[in-house]
Amino acid sequence: MSILDKSSRIVVKIGSNTLTHQTGNLDLRRMELLVRILSDFKNAGHEVVLVSSGAVAAGISRLNLGRRPESTEEKQALAAIGQAELMQVYEQFFATYGHTVGQMLMTKDIIDNDVRRTNARNTFRELLKLGCVPIVNENDPISVEELKFGGNDTLSAYVALVCGADLLINMSDIDGLFDSDPRKNPSAKLIDRVDVIDDTVISYAGGAGTDRGTGGMITKIKAAQLVTEAGIPMLIVNGKNPEVLYDICDGKHVGTYFAARK
Repeated sequence: MSILDKSSRIVVKIGSNTLTHQTGNLDLRRMELLVRILSDFKNAGHEVVLVSSGAVAAGISRLNLGRRPESTEEKQALAAIGQAELMQVYEQFFATYGHTVGQMLMTKDIIDNDVRRTNARNTFRELLKLGCVPIVNENDPISVEELKFGGNDTLSAYVALVCGADLLINMSDIDGLFDSDPRKNPSAKLIDRVDVIDDTVISYAGGAGTDRGTGGMITKIKAAQLVTEAGIPMLIVNGKNPEVLYDICDGKHVGTYFAARK
């Protein structure tokens, strides 16, 4: 049985490296395919929240900059430009399949403050009630700390908690959690299920993300800790082919499944 049979509210996170070509420009074909599949999930009766990175990458692409920004101020400016570009692309693709999107930009202080967290929860609830797809990103243009140290792995976990999600799917550029770095060790073994996140599991998560992203496996493990302790399972899957989401829907085991603790 598919884990989606029990999941009416799904948070899907996709990172910058998965959304872009090696050039750093947006991979429109992959984005369109992702939107089509998420639209299909909505057509099947699921509620979908998308946590999407890619604002800085979109800003670089929009300005034909051809390089990563060097200063925090430049990153913030590019994020401001790129977020508008990113939402325009998503809005056009989702509209093609008959769905409406709503933008949610969040910072850590929203999570830490009871009133703001409640307001965010209420907004998510109303957007989903209206049949919209909330698209969430960190508010990088005004959040220096989040831009330097944050990441959408952590954000997606908090979004899942605030939304009361039934499942978090973390779409990465790797097949899941391995017992060593598969980029360096061809014999690395995929861990298909994690019931307890202990020191051994944490030791598997080494290294940083790629130069087009800000995360790494350790941030995904920490995200899994947050949601599983709250009773929400999480999957890490390879987002290079978004049709892996259909495999999940069909009950096939893909990636690494982190079981809920409650």
